[in-house]
Amino acid sequence: MNILVCISKVPDTTSKIAFTDGDTKFNTQGVTWIVNPSDEWYALVRALEIKESLGAGNVTIITVGPAEDDAVIRKALAVGADNAVRVNLDPKDSYSVAAAIADYAKTQNFDLILTGKETIDHNNSEVGGMVAELLGMEFISPANKLDINGRTARVESETGGATYVFEAELPLVLSAAKGMAEQRIPNMKGIMAARTKPITVVEPASPHPKVNVVKFELPPAKAGVKLIAPENTDELVQLLHTEAKVI
Repeated sequence: MNILVCISKVPDTTSKIAFTDGDTKFNTQGVTWIVNPSDEWYALVRALEIKESLGAGNVTIITVGPAEDDAVIRKALAVGADNAVRVNLDPKDSYSVAAAIADYAKTQNFDLILTGKETIDHNNSEVGGMVAELLGMEFISPANKLDINGRTARVESETGGATYVFEAELPLVLSAAKGMAEQRIPNMKGIMAARTKPITVVEPASPHPKVNVVKFELPPAKAGVKLIAPENTDELVQLLHTEAKVI
């Protein structure tokens, strides 16, 4: 089983968000970078579980980004991926990421391509579907459970309060969500091995941006919370009529 897992570098959730250059660029100063959680916890770990259950196979991780992303790639390698690929491109939108991944995948023979459901910085949930379209593969999202039997994948998808069960022939692209796997903490052996595992750097065929960022805006600051004593129901009702806002 030859599996490709798409990973992304994202800011740690404790990072302070600010913008520069007239609010057109994210201020990376002092930011701690991590592997996007759904890419690592669900997509990568499930890929490793499938390989382990079969007793053979290869798990490759791929990311689209500049050389600074190598540190985050090493973190994903420490979880257990066999090898890594970095497309040497500073992507401008989801399409440029997907096109770069698809261009590489076309040169390989992957049975399964996994992405996380979405990144925690943009929350677009777009790359998986675009990769599938560019490769002419079937796509299922969100995928909460995955089992492989020969060349057939059985996928459970929870959405809209219901669980849907699909069967599809490989090759296949899946967007992994909660329930697919449990977080796996790298051990010392994995961390040490990740230091020497190769990262293959490939140049993109050509830039593919479709979207230009005009401006970033932070959401309005949250207002203070008013606490009402349980016995003051009249005051609570009054505030609900005069100050409460429906979001």
